[in-house]
Amino acid sequence: MRQGFKKFVLCHGGSYWEGAFIKYINYKYSEIIVIHPHHNHDAWFVAIQAAELEGLDEMHGGLLSVCTAMWLCPDKVKLEPMGSQIPSDYKKYADFMGWDKLTTDGCWGIFHPELYTTDELAHKGKTFWDTFIKRKTEGLKELLEDAYNRKIYGGKEIR
Repeated sequence: MRQGFKKFVLCHGGSYWEGAFIKYINYKYSEIIVIHPHHNHDAWFVAIQAAELEGLDEMHGGLLSVCTAMWLCPDKVKLEPMGSQIPSDYKKYADFMGWDKLTTDGCWGIFHPELYTTDELAHKGKTFWDTFIKRKTEGLKELLEDAYNRKIYGGKEIR
């Protein structure tokens, strides 16, 4: 704000505090707008399909995490089994309980290194994130402009 910026996009992993935080900042600072890129609700599913990861039921440290790391920094990845299948029913506890009480090793997902080559893993990671980011950003500029106009000018379009 001190540098003259008035429009902000907060990109985070979708934590549950995010919406409340953004609403608070928008309430407290009347001259700016902060939004998040969650307007395309299907982005995750579109990216999962593009990366051929249908049926993936994980939140952290499973196959998608390995694919991401293999794409970004393959020299830092040790390909070894990790994680375990976490009962879907445990998701109701995920926001208010440490994962040490819900998982065996902090991984909410499972990875078996023998199922994919390193190239396949890296390709899936790149495909997922390229698709996810592309879908998340579609219409984002227009959404930001509209949100700013609605907040600052009461919805009247200003050019």
